[in-house]
Amino acid sequence: MFRDRHEAGQLLASELRKLKLADPIVLALPRGGVPVAVEIAGVLKAPLGLVIVRKVGAPGNPELAVAAIVDGNPPDVVLNREIVEAYGLDDADLRGLVSRERPELERRRLAYIGNRKPPSTAGKTVILVDDGAATGTTMKVAIRAMKRRSPSEIVVALPVAPPDIVAELSDEANRIVCLSTPSRFLALGYHYHDFSPVTDEEVAQTLQGVAPKASSPRS
Repeated sequence: MFRDRHEAGQLLASELRKLKLADPIVLALPRGGVPVAVEIAGVLKAPLGLVIVRKVGAPGNPELAVAAIVDGNPPDVVLNREIVEAYGLDDADLRGLVSRERPELERRRLAYIGNRKPPSTAGKTVILVDDGAATGTTMKVAIRAMKRRSPSEIVVALPVAPPDIVAELSDEANRIVCLSTPSRFLALGYHYHDFSPVTDEEVAQTLQGVAPKASSPRS
């Protein structure tokens, strides 16, 4: 069990440093991945950015994802083709569904990074970071979007995830570093002593360098 997300990030950073990754860039899945990622970026002396993912729900069933939008210039749309086919959605249907979710994606980007230009991933070793993965769905979307952005390598870094999810993500990314793979995976918060919610303001402050330095000791 991890004390908090910062400790998880410090432990992940120690393992990632051993890999001697070339030209790394650390990209966090907000919000929970940000405190983990800031520790990694500090140890690796790597740029820190975000991968903002917004689910696109099916008509009449918003909890069922037909696609996801990943922030970028331009944003990437990753389809769940089985759901698209099951609902009989055509290109016009998908454009309409995606367009309704774009404002929230843009709101989050502005809240987190304002008008700052995100770091380029072309030719870089992209390290995708979250505070854990219960289903791996959002991380898979992030991986597939990053593949379109010409990185040299994609590495997934997670404190904890079920063994089957780690296996699935290993098929998607070039490498995965996961510190704990409990066979009996409970809700993610059970694997942390402190799993306090991370706010939009905390994410923005971290990315602006207002939060404590990544290498500073935690109480």
